Amino acid sequence: MPADHFNSNGFDQTAQDAVYRAIFTRRDVRSHFLPDPLEDGLLARLLMAAHCAPSVGFMQPWNFIVIRDAGRRQQVRDLFLAARGEELPQIAEEKQALYRKLKLEGICETPLNLVVTCDRGRSAKSPLGRWHNPEMDLYSTVCAVQNFWLAARAEGVGVGWVSILDREALKQLLGIPEHVVPVAYLCVGHVSEFAPRPDLERHGWGSRLPLADLIMSEVYAGEGEEALRAIAAELVAP
Repeated sequence: MPADHFNSNGFDQTAQDAVYRAIFTRRDVRSHFLPDPLEDGLLARLLMAAHCAPSVGFMQPWNFIVIRDAGRRQQVRDLFLAARGEELPQIAEEKQALYRKLKLEGICETPLNLVVTCDRGRSAKSPLGRWHNPEMDLYSTVCAVQNFWLAARAEGVGVGWVSILDREALKQLLGIPEHVVPVAYLCVGHVSEFAPRPDLERHGWGSRLPLADLIMSEVYAGEGEEALRAIAAELVAP
């Protein structure tokens, strides 16, 4: 393609639109999973996208545990059910009935699960970027999760993050060492559709906050940026 079809950063309009489409239509998928297996070549591409995430000090603290065994996934689902029972009393009473109806996982419905971990000892001898903020290895791992998620959306693959799990019980089940933190438990598979809106929004659990209300100027709660806020107020997430 001729160079003048691209902006100064190398993305033409079609490529830019594709990036924003992946961002805006990404969903935390809980249902609509298909039984079709996920091809190894496709999974490898998604993992490479995750592996190319930014990491503070180039520490690359992540590992990826692929779980295919149905029995092991059922054991994880048992952990989920136990954790959900513990979480329910913490939910506001007026929302408990809705909470019980929500589908919050697809552990046994997907062809594979993926655990993204953070090895907190991998860069123990390198304080670059972590001396004042030692949790940056965890944040870097979350960037890998986001990369995986967006690449999966571009490939038409659904991803659901299961956070209702007892971390220590999961570590024991999967033989994860003490110094390694399981950051994300993901259900991954082909889907028949992606919901037009996030599930929790569709079911009335919450709504997207207006972007304009979240923009501050210079300091926390600082007034200003009226022009930016006005533009933001006109934007609607697809």
